[in-house]
Amino acid sequence: MSLTKVEARNAAGNVLVLPFGEPVGGVFIKRLDGLDPVKASIVTSSFATQDGEQYQAARRPARNIVMGLGFAPDWALTTPKSIRDNLYKWFMTKQQSELRFYEDSGLVVSIVGRCESNDSPRLTSDPDATISMYCFLPDFIGMTNNTISGGSVTDTTESTANYIGTTDTGFVFTLNVNRTITGFALYMRGADGIQYEMDFVLPSGSMVAGDILKISTVSGRKYATLTHDGVDINVLYAISPSSPWLNLQPGANKIRLLIPGGASIPYTIQYTDKYGGL
Repeated sequence: MSLTKVEARNAAGNVLVLPFGEPVGGVFIKRLDGLDPVKASIVTSSFATQDGEQYQAARRPARNIVMGLGFAPDWALTTPKSIRDNLYKWFMTKQQSELRFYEDSGLVVSIVGRCESNDSPRLTSDPDATISMYCFLPDFIGMTNNTISGGSVTDTTESTANYIGTTDTGFVFTLNVNRTITGFALYMRGADGIQYEMDFVLPSGSMVAGDILKISTVSGRKYATLTHDGVDINVLYAISPSSPWLNLQPGANKIRLLIPGGASIPYTIQYTDKYGGL
């Protein structure tokens, strides 16, 4: 699989096509760096009487994408200056733009960044521009919303969800309540074999048929909302403080929604694929 083109979209929604090889609008991609997984910052601790170190935590910093854009003026409609001026609409320093990457497999992913620099030498026989984009979130995001559907169980039965992304992704869990309940336990087990449990219990009152519960575990926009009689109620307090914010892991994920007694209650899990590199 290989990239076929890149698109840049500015705040006004204007699209700039950046192809490989044959130029479009007098510009094409000559070099493209920063698509590999970003280098992780790993925290360890050492011991006075023990060799080596012990792993504590890891994080990935921002992504830096650098594009070398070649100029191919036709001199009738475009010149190096007109091409350069046009690029400023998408790549002016400090300005935010969205980059979309297209693969020949059909995969399309997106990442948002701000222009860090735009260098274009003037006095040269081979004019071009080198553009550096600083992307605060390192993952490439798929353009398709995916949905997993299932129902609650009263035993240890699990369902399997295969996630094709390469980094963990949060999701929006929606429970369509069809009987009176006060809470539930949502279990997830990924490729690491560890079972994670999120407990939701209303300290007072209950959910009744017709209610809709939504819990988002997406980083940066986590919430828990119960819709009752058309009114949205913040129920974040009902998630146990000791519960982790669940994520889908790359590969097969085992899911179990445990709600004792009565009929099965339907749920959906909506998510987008995230890729740590292209």
